[in-house]
Amino acid sequence: MSIHTQESVSGFITSDPQLTVTSNGNPRLYLRFGQEHFRREEDGTFTQLESSYHHLVMFGRSAERAAERFAKGDNFIAEGYQRPVSYERDGQNVESEEFVAKRIGHDAARTKYEVDRSHRQAASRTSATPERGQAFAPRKPSAVSNAAMLGR
Repeated sequence: MSIHTQESVSGFITSDPQLTVTSNGNPRLYLRFGQEHFRREEDGTFTQLESSYHHLVMFGRSAERAAERFAKGDNFIAEGYQRPVSYERDGQNVESEEFVAKRIGHDAARTKYEVDRSHRQAASRTSATPERGQAFAPRKPSAVSNAAMLGR
């Protein structure tokens, strides 16, 4: 089976995240983000260039969770895709693009935080862990599956 890949972006949040609701009742998160750019010089040093600024949206329960966990100034990494958008500003039609995030998380290389794994520890006590190379944990046969295999 091949590795699933998607587009990703990383950057820093430059606006307060705004949680709204679409016309069909779906939660929508909107924020602006910036990306730093650098140029490598011949001597091996880097020169910081002007940052670029972009739009990010997210939908559904993920948007609600992100609105609770992210704030202006946070560094993040998001997985999703780009799409073109057009809107009107000051009477002019503006063509642009936005990043639609399916997943988003804090950038571990630039953010200090602690992870609460208490819910995972409780769950792992009750479930078998898959062996290396197995896609799924082995299941114990049940009376129902044994009967089905025996044609009963």
